[in-house]
Amino acid sequence: MVNWSQIDKVLLDMDGTLLDLHFDNYFWLEHLPAQYAAHHKMTLEDAVSSLTEQMRRKTGQLEWYCLDYWSELTGLPIAAMKVDIEHKIQYRPSVKTFLNALKSSDKRAVIVTNAHRDSVDLKMRKTALDTLVDRVISSHDYQEPKESQLFWQHLQADENFDPQRTLLIDDSLAVLASAQRFGIAHLLCIHQPDSQQPHRNIEQFPAVDLFDEILPIQGQ
Repeated sequence: MVNWSQIDKVLLDMDGTLLDLHFDNYFWLEHLPAQYAAHHKMTLEDAVSSLTEQMRRKTGQLEWYCLDYWSELTGLPIAAMKVDIEHKIQYRPSVKTFLNALKSSDKRAVIVTNAHRDSVDLKMRKTALDTLVDRVISSHDYQEPKESQLFWQHLQADENFDPQRTLLIDDSLAVLASAQRFGIAHLLCIHQPDSQQPHRNIEQFPAVDLFDEILPIQGQ
């Protein structure tokens, strides 16, 4: 599935790829609506409906991932609220083994995430994930989401990678499609980004369940 001899750089999504997406899904779909309903003295059903519509409008845009935007919109301290449930932040299975194998090889490993820097910082404090990779880049650093071709242009100028010798692993089909349009040759999706949700059948791109299925062989 992965020919490591053809790859120099590995770009890794964070949420749903390296870390369990359950934390994020729980926050946005359960924790935030409950707090929003209480704060604005409305029913949970109305809160869910209002937030769902706002999220739908911003899907694929930088605002969707911006904690400052959602704090202003909801009147709630989104970054602080995430700390309240930080115990739900967890690695996906075999991720540490995979990252350590990359570190032992000659592959440069870079996290590229749409997550806001406040969310990135919280997860790094909780997991020390940043110590297992060479660099962590947020799309907010470039002011463009990974769904945009401008993100990849900024990234290429910043990281100087050869798209034909680059692997991107991401749980988002929209992001993988964007990377494919840019010319990144090696693309891999995740079957089960949220441990509490069913296994997905991915047809558009090659996909894995666990990273130990694609461990790099030292020297390749």
